[in-house]
Amino acid sequence: MIDKEDMKMEKVELLNTKGKKLKEVTLDKDIFDIECNDKVLYDAIILTRASLRQGTHKTKDRSEVRGGGRKPWRQKGTGHARQGSIRAVQWVGGGVYGGPVPRDYSKKQNRKERKLALKTALTYAAREKLILIDKLELSSPKTKNMLEILMDLGIQDKKVLIVVSKLDENVILASRNLANVLLIDASEINVFDLVNADVVLMDEASKEQIEEVLR
Repeated sequence: MIDKEDMKMEKVELLNTKGKKLKEVTLDKDIFDIECNDKVLYDAIILTRASLRQGTHKTKDRSEVRGGGRKPWRQKGTGHARQGSIRAVQWVGGGVYGGPVPRDYSKKQNRKERKLALKTALTYAAREKLILIDKLELSSPKTKNMLEILMDLGIQDKKVLIVVSKLDENVILASRNLANVLLIDASEINVFDLVNADVVLMDEASKEQIEEVLR
């Protein structure tokens, strides 16, 4: 008889930092193998990108530019078109019509949709680009040590998202000079970083932490 819990799990290889297989572990299918919802995933990405916009863009209209307090010439008899101010929009140095003004670009998504979007991103990652390792520890904060790990795993030329259960100072210092590496805590995992990465390198403790939160 098949255990119902086993039906919800999928086995994946657990590697060490040298790329050697240690054992097989299971992923919760309710988190890492769901029916993907691309619409919710797309909305979550747009929400994240919109939240990065400051919205402080601004141009001055004719009431805000300096000068132009009087009529430049009389209304009739000059041969010129009638003008009310040298700071009207058609004048050099005049105000801008219909220009950008400060605004809030933030969007909203309810909690269930955010959770579904994250599970969808994790599912795509598990199917295409997830590498699970036992732990990520460095004896010194040297960039070459982190690069050696990436080379052993064959991902040194990829855009790598590293997800760890606990941020270690040596790992932080060793990875910060690598332009293709982004290091985050498991509690900070998000849709945009998952989708944006070529490879998701995750330690086993992070996997368990994510499953506990999203289960």
